[in-house]
Amino acid sequence: MSIQRAQRAAGEIKKELSRIIHTEMKDPRLGFLSLTDVELSPDLRYAKVFVSIMGTEREQTLTMEILERAMGFLRSELGSRIRLRYTPELSFHLDNSIEQGAKIEKLLRELENDK
Repeated sequence: MSIQRAQRAAGEIKKELSRIIHTEMKDPRLGFLSLTDVELSPDLRYAKVFVSIMGTEREQTLTMEILERAMGFLRSELGSRIRLRYTPELSFHLDNSIEQGAKIEKLLRELENDK
């Protein structure tokens, strides 16, 4: 499998999943989230979806549970929108990199103000 093809497929999966989550899922408990990355296995059968969720730890946990429960719906919608031989199995992983970046930026600003 070409690495470029896998990267293109991952980009399409990320774009379509984001569209499905934000327009099709109507659960009011679903927190503010963004998909940060999708990693595909070399055979394109498994996709790790990295999600950044704004909110408290409880809200993050609840949003991850909602995504886990909706995995069948998300996979079937994805399969109808993207032309791949096999629709990949999805697994969601919490990505805290944006939150960590914000903390580092805050610390840097505090250091700058202390000078």
